[in-house]
Parts: sequence; structure tokens; C-alpha cells
Amino acid sequence: MLLTIDCGNTNTVFSIWDGEKFLCTLRTSTHHARTADAYFTWYSTLINHYGIDADITDVIISSTVPRVVWNLRVFADRFFNCRPLVVGKPDCKLPHTPRVDQGAQPGPDRLANAVAAYDRHGGNVVVVDFGTATNFDVVAEDGAYVGGVIAPGVNLSLEALHSGAAALPHVDVSQPEKVIGTNTVGCIQSGVFWGYTGLIEGIIARIKAEYGAPMKVVGTGGLAPLFEQGDHLFDSIEDDLTMHGLTVIHDFNKEQGA
Repeated sequence: MLLTIDCGNTNTVFSIWDGEKFLCTLRTSTHHARTADAYFTWYSTLINHYGIDADITDVIISSTVPRVVWNLRVFADRFFNCRPLVVGKPDCKLPHTPRVDQGAQPGPDRLANAVAAYDRHGGNVVVVDFGTATNFDVVAEDGAYVGGVIAPGVNLSLEALHSGAAALPHVDVSQPEKVIGTNTVGCIQSGVFWGYTGLIEGIIARIKAEYGAPMKVVGTGGLAPLFEQGDHLFDSIEDDLTMHGLTVIHDFNKEQGA
């Protein structure tokens, strides 16, 4: 069995892949000081709670937080007796080489998204990933990651608004009933929801115009279903996209003898 780990700036997600399907997905907050023992205590407690018999033989890690990688490596070595693949490291090969500026290092989560999008859709895809940042990842016809856009994430923007304006409360993002808010919370919700809907529509339109070919748009991340309610922004929403990409990268490396 394969344990896929996607460590983002806010949350870290563990999923167990049995070769055909994901048996479970576990989520915890990202913290650079969490030790290998602490990871295993949290992991084993939940696995036992869900009654999952997981015989992990391989681990693959995608992390946008470099400081956590060491403890995740120790976690894999100590408790599963395996050397994990780490996306973005020289020993972890990709099915298609990214075409970006020399010296540029795309985030490992973006590379995993590109691999998954190509595996499922065959290229010419824009992936919109709602995380701490909102990423737009462009996947070429041949499967190569060729760049994208990074915008501030929805919750990050809400926190900045709350922190920077003393009179404004913190609110949860949701689709408001009306565009014109009649109270402070409604005004903020409208600004965030319809503002981000416009941002997504505008950036996708500009990407398609610059790319010059028909493209599919795939949404992923926790807030993707929410923004699908506002308009038809995506051709599909795939919550497991990053994790699927990690399974494909793992299989590719096994085929290459890594």
C-alpha cells in the first residue's frame, strides 16, 4: 500500500492508496515542529478508529513547506521502513519535464496537479487549486506543466481584511443571497464571493486567450464546490486531484526503477 502525503501551508493530508482506490483521507494542521513520533501517534490513532488495516510499503511526499520534510522522512523510515519519494527532489522523476524559466522551481503540489490532470484529461487543462493561495496551473497538450498564476487564497484574504480593518468582523465565505449587502457581514461575503468568482473567470479567460487552444478547467481544493455554485466555472471538480497525481508519480518512478 502507498501512503501519499500532501503538506500545504495550512493543512497536511494523508491518503492511503491500495492500488485501486483511496481507503481513507486524514487531515491535520501543518506545523513544522511536529515530530515523526507525533505524526505516527496521530496517524495510528485515526487508522485504528476507522478500523483500517493498512500495510504501508511505500510513501510519497509533496510539501510546499520545506521545514516539515525532514520529520516526514523520519516518519516514513522509522514506522514503515521505507525511503519516501519527495516530489521536487532530483531522485523523484516526473512523467513530463516542466517547461518553465531556467532555475524556476514549481511547487510540488502544482507538479502533482499537472500530472493528475494529464492522466485524467489528456492535457490542455487549467487546474484551479483553492488552498492558502489560489493556484492556476496550466498543463500543455503533451502533459508538461508550463506555468500558471498565483493569487491570494480566499481565507487568507478574509484574515487580512479582518486583521487590517478593526471594525470588520471575521466571516466565513459563502454565497450571499444578494450582491448588494445590507449589513457588514453580507457586504464582506458578497465582496469575497463575487470578487473571487470574477477573479477566477477573468484569469481563466485570459489564460485561454493567451494559450490559443480549447482548454478544460478543473477545480480542486476545499472551496472549489462553493465557487461552482456561483457560476459554471469548472468542467469538473476533483477533490483528490493532488493525491491522484502523487500515485501516478509514484508508479512512474517504480517503472523507472527508482
